[in-house]
Amino acid sequence: MESEVYYVNFKKGDINNSTGPQTQSQGQDDGKSQKSMRFGRFCNPQGSRSLVLITVGLGLICVLLLVFVILQHIIITAERDRIKSYKNTVKEFNQTISGLQDNYTDLKTEKDQLQNNFRSLSQQILELESQVRSLKDELNMDASERVCLFISNELNWADSRQYCRDHGGDLLIINTEEKQRFIFSLVEERVWIGLSDREQEGNMKWVDNSPLNEGFWLGGEPNNQDGNEDCVELIPSHPVLNSWNDLPCSKMKKGICEK
Repeated sequence: MESEVYYVNFKKGDINNSTGPQTQSQGQDDGKSQKSMRFGRFCNPQGSRSLVLITVGLGLICVLLLVFVILQHIIITAERDRIKSYKNTVKEFNQTISGLQDNYTDLKTEKDQLQNNFRSLSQQILELESQVRSLKDELNMDASERVCLFISNELNWADSRQYCRDHGGDLLIINTEEKQRFIFSLVEERVWIGLSDREQEGNMKWVDNSPLNEGFWLGGEPNNQDGNEDCVELIPSHPVLNSWNDLPCSKMKKGICEK
């Protein structure tokens, strides 16, 4: 097909007129196009979606930070409370230990006291057993061997003997261990007995003039201290078989009499 060629004649004025308005219109169109492009970039749906995502992300970060801060506060508070509780527990434990130490000291003291009491009671039991044996021996004595005992006033040895004789008896004679134990269990204070070496120093005799066969002396007695101890007393505060002592006959004390 043959192309068709069209020839258009324009006047010079027409060209200028047509060119001028066309150029202005084109400029206006270009300006509108640029504004449309800038507005299009600002109002781009993809850009709005990114902005929303960024905003949401920042919000989540803020929430996470807030949660982290709250958790840290809770952890620190719990740790502080735990440390405080631990300190209180340690304090109570130390107080308990101190109390137990005091109780241990008290119990140890009480134990020592109980041991002392036990030893004392054991000694008393032994003495009571000895007294029981003496009483049994006394009860087993024949009627002829039994004696009537009484105590004189507080006098010297010679006057005490005279008191006993005035009342139908004489100062006590102790010639057996059984009788010593029995008499020892009865007396509660130092008393004269009927033994002396007034007639001959070192030759102890009873008031019936019989010699001494068995004595129950304190350690180191008789010692005739100062050369003037010729009469004999019984001291109940000493051991039962070590309770005799010589001393001056002029001393004032009660005497134990028998008849």
